[in-house]
Amino acid sequence: MSENYRSREERRQVKKKKQPASKTQKPKGKTSFFRKFLITCLLLGIVGLVAGVATFFVMIKDAPKLEKAKLVNPLSSKIYDKNGDLVYEYGKEKRTNVTYEQIPKLVENAFLATEDSRFYEHSGVDFKGTARAVLVSLKGDYGSQGGSTITQQVIKNYFLSMDKTPKRKAQEIYLAYKLEQQYSKHEILEMYLNKINLGNRSYGIATAAQNYYGKELKDLTLPEVAMLAGLPKAPNNYDPTKKENVQKATERRNVVLSLMNRHGYITKQEMEEAIKVDVEKGLKPATQLQTMPYPAFMDAVVKEVEKELPDANIGSDGLEIYTTLDPKAQKLADNILNNNIIDYPNDKFQGAFTFMDTKTGEVRAIGSGRGENKAVFKGHNMAIELDRAAGSTMKPIFDYAPAIEYLKWATYHQIDDSPFKYSTGQEVRNADRSHMGPITMREALKMSRNIPAIKTAKEVGISKSKEFSEKLGITFNTAPTESTAIGTNEVSPTEIAGAYAAFGNEGKYTKPHFVKKVVYPDGKSQSFGQKPKQVMTDSTAYMITDMLRSVVTSGTGTSANVGSLDVAGKTGTTNYSSKQLAQYKIPESATRDSWFAGYTPQYTMAVWTGYMKDGKDEYISSKNTKIAQLIFKEMMSEMATDKSRFKMPSSVIQEGSELRIKGEKRDSSPNTSVPDTTEQPKQDQQQKTEEEKKQEELKKQEELKKQEEQKKQEELKKQEEQKKLEEQKKQEEQNNGNGQGTTPPANNGGGQGNTTPPANNGGGQGNTTPPANNGGGQGNTTPPANNGGGQGNTTPPANNGGGQGNTTPPATTQPETGGNAGETPANNGQ
Repeated sequence: MSENYRSREERRQVKKKKQPASKTQKPKGKTSFFRKFLITCLLLGIVGLVAGVATFFVMIKDAPKLEKAKLVNPLSSKIYDKNGDLVYEYGKEKRTNVTYEQIPKLVENAFLATEDSRFYEHSGVDFKGTARAVLVSLKGDYGSQGGSTITQQVIKNYFLSMDKTPKRKAQEIYLAYKLEQQYSKHEILEMYLNKINLGNRSYGIATAAQNYYGKELKDLTLPEVAMLAGLPKAPNNYDPTKKENVQKATERRNVVLSLMNRHGYITKQEMEEAIKVDVEKGLKPATQLQTMPYPAFMDAVVKEVEKELPDANIGSDGLEIYTTLDPKAQKLADNILNNNIIDYPNDKFQGAFTFMDTKTGEVRAIGSGRGENKAVFKGHNMAIELDRAAGSTMKPIFDYAPAIEYLKWATYHQIDDSPFKYSTGQEVRNADRSHMGPITMREALKMSRNIPAIKTAKEVGISKSKEFSEKLGITFNTAPTESTAIGTNEVSPTEIAGAYAAFGNEGKYTKPHFVKKVVYPDGKSQSFGQKPKQVMTDSTAYMITDMLRSVVTSGTGTSANVGSLDVAGKTGTTNYSSKQLAQYKIPESATRDSWFAGYTPQYTMAVWTGYMKDGKDEYISSKNTKIAQLIFKEMMSEMATDKSRFKMPSSVIQEGSELRIKGEKRDSSPNTSVPDTTEQPKQDQQQKTEEEKKQEELKKQEELKKQEEQKKQEELKKQEEQKKLEEQKKQEEQNNGNGQGTTPPANNGGGQGNTTPPANNGGGQGNTTPPANNGGGQGNTTPPANNGGGQGNTTPPANNGGGQGNTTPPATTQPETGGNAGETPANNGQ
């Protein structure tokens, strides 16, 4: 058969039969496979190497140049306000640089043992450590990579941004190698120790020695050196001048001592003796810079940058920090707290607040303490770090907004304000110790009733209310309970301001922030702030806003009202426990914390007032509980220029003066004054504009004024007529010779000495029994029925606001207790 017609397999078999078998011939299949595999791997390795080299050069092509000026002189960071104007140059303060010869061997050994034990052996890069860092980076865990030598840290601190990416790492390696070619090891170590951030506003080891211990480098002890050498890893976390850091600082210092012992720099005995020394021994108080403008705001800026960019050295990295600061607002904030704009009871009385943009979350100004508690840079910043019970400012957040969001309540939903107990059996009390029975949700919030608030939170579910509150930036140090509904949880003004701003921004929450962006020397930038997040429906946000308007116009927050602005807000107070009342011998009506949180379409502000310590004279009296509202009013009156009103969304239906969610079943309510417009024609359901309602309110007020004026005129007329009658009577007595004790003519006003006045008399002096329905003049012993007890008035006119002597105020007025109607303390044992 011809070869042309055989299959490939058949030809192979024939060829195999023709070849003589050889015992010494090695099988080629296995050898051929390994040869091909090795060649393939080699080729792949070459290709990979070429690709890697090419990638490396692409990454380093735009690496910054090594400028000697930057290596010698650390760069200060510039801080700008919201308009881009320079406010302050951070890090420009005096530094103390040292030469290598001035660095004690003990200091050098401590930093080498901790940061780079092979410093004198490598050429800028420790490839073993770098390989470990690269593997970690490839896994995506850039935040935990390590392996940078001291040379690499110099490059990172002087020339590169804080981005932890493969590209930046490649540039760091390249520049570190170049640095080692141009400078000696001693020069590089000198650069490092003069630049390193050691916390407490200390840049460089010599400056740190002065700021922490008030010593020259040569005078530092082993425990002190070890503490300083442990700081570069996280300066703000290991700074022992902060009480909360003492334990962490001790542990970190001991790690350094252990490393020094491991590398042979100190003996075991020296290590053990140093470990026994208290880390706080010899420390100076944290340093302050008094010339810094707006220190409280600058403090908040720096803390935010340090939190978001933990590897950045603000004092020496040459950053450009663009902030949200409004200098005009901040100056006003400082004046309100520390000058005579408001009559504070004494210098110990404190105030703190956050003033921010309602839409963007950008903080424009903060108030942080008065007098001895006035905020200083790197001190306790009450605007962002205060932890005090929120009181009733939590009611919209924890109670009523979740009820609208999850239960679809209308503003006229009825809540029974009747005696109620916690699940523990403890009685819940309203501030005035009274009960109003079934009332609307609007009235419960307006008058800050506690029992309806707790009942509402329980109906929503405590866990659901917690979840809702956390979306608004509220944090809980402990698990919420029933009493959280009336504000037993601790908050800061910044937290409360952020939550309330969401109500004014159609239900969108933006975390309050002080920094817009940070720009590095290489031109790269890091943006701050979050995009607004929809955390509730626009119907919930608007219905809460409309109810909080009522708080300001006719509820517990009227002192915060600014007539030209559309203001919504809520008061909040807390009281002392019975134990504290007895301990400090203070009145039961004493208030511990007084809050006001409110907003307009333009700005949001949360204000806290009170005392930092509890004491005999350190409590808020009833007349001073309104100071928080007055602070709010001063800021808003001066700063708020937007006179627009909150717009009702299409998702809300207005029924009379109340609101409900469109598309939801009409909320059942015994309040018959709320019309049911569900079935009415569309044209009859047209809603009154806010301007129309405002005009109607003004018209009512004018009518009331007219009625008051008319009553005054009538009263004056009656007095004149009475005077004429008395003069006429005297004239007649003189003409007729009538003396005391005679019987005056019928319908007379009753002269002196008359024992029985005529019917319908006004009752003159000396009358013992006034006529029925009399006004009760002087000398009457038994006033008429229904008398108000005032001077002559027996029954106040309809719609009277309750003048002198009136015993029955209008139905809508709730008397306040201690100046805050409806407020109940968060710390009253609940």
